[in-house]
Amino acid sequence: MRLQLILPRVNATEIAQPSRCRYCGGGYVRLHQTVDKRLRDTVYLRVQAQRYRCLSCGRTFRIYPQGVTREQTSQRVKGLAVLLYLLGLSYGATALALEALGVYVCKSRVYDTVQAVAKRVPGLRRQAVFQDIRTPVVGSDVTSVRCHGQWLPLGLAIDDISGLVLSVDCLAGEDAETLKAWLEPIVTAVGAQIMVSDDADSYKRVADELGLRHQVCKSHVERNTDALIESLAPAAARDEDGSLAAIEVSAQQAVADLDRLTQLMRTRQRAAGCELGTVHQRYVRAAPPREGERATLAYRLRSLFLDRWNLWPRLTLYRTWEGPDGQTIDGTNNGSERAIGWWVKERYRTMRGYKRVESALNVSRLLIWSGNSLGKGGADLGLLFGQG
Repeated sequence: MRLQLILPRVNATEIAQPSRCRYCGGGYVRLHQTVDKRLRDTVYLRVQAQRYRCLSCGRTFRIYPQGVTREQTSQRVKGLAVLLYLLGLSYGATALALEALGVYVCKSRVYDTVQAVAKRVPGLRRQAVFQDIRTPVVGSDVTSVRCHGQWLPLGLAIDDISGLVLSVDCLAGEDAETLKAWLEPIVTAVGAQIMVSDDADSYKRVADELGLRHQVCKSHVERNTDALIESLAPAAARDEDGSLAAIEVSAQQAVADLDRLTQLMRTRQRAAGCELGTVHQRYVRAAPPREGERATLAYRLRSLFLDRWNLWPRLTLYRTWEGPDGQTIDGTNNGSERAIGWWVKERYRTMRGYKRVESALNVSRLLIWSGNSLGKGGADLGLLFGQG
């Protein structure tokens, strides 16, 4: 997790003079008096607030210096509390750290501050977030966090070119219908043409139904293929159930085909798809299992080669695709997994889980908002406290 947060500023001498009454909107106000205000802050113990009187309605109201509100705690201390919490401290530990700095804030106030600030973060789903963002490639992944004793799915969508997180939302599940309903407005808003994801079948269906080209993570497929080959190769070497002989394929040929698949998965050349189709034809006569029966070795090989043959265009899209401005993709889903690791799981590892769904979503969005601001000189917490 990389954070670059700019704390709200407190300037006891900077007070913006009002031009209108905050109650009636009248434009005739004048300074009525100056009053002392005690403050919980790392620098100021007291500041001067100004009271203004409206000449129209006769009511008075206070104007505070920059970084000070009617509350006793300054915005700088609140921002520091948010920073310490995001760095991994609990609410109680944050309160203790602030007390060590000479500022007392109880842990319940730390909680209230974090939740209030998190609610002010842009929803990462609203049209305003997307209005200036266009990307040809959207990456997506789903993770889960523990919330009130149950697992809560969180979906993240990113600009796979820049790594910018576009959306984080609570999902009802990971089925194709749910993923499509979540991703469709995002894909439409940013004008994406390609989706990058892991090897889950639900994503393949979503990409097809949304009319997107699909890049499946090569790392996921390679690991899954290696595991399957490792389990099938010993059985193929001795034709364990005789199913290879039944379709006139020797054990040596089956082992050679598996070794060749391993090589093709390492090189992942587009033209190799035709070779996989030829290998699949060698096992096409293997009969599928009947109800209650176990699949034969030959049929399992048939299914493996057919799946990789069908998957090949999705697996090797990165080899030839180039965006309108020369953009490229690396063929992995690392962008989405990196966002999950930095902005969801890194903070979550120090916790026993969230108590509320809103907390899980709000804290994740707050971290993502700060991460999206890294390339802009850091996330200015003052914007969430009304400064700027």
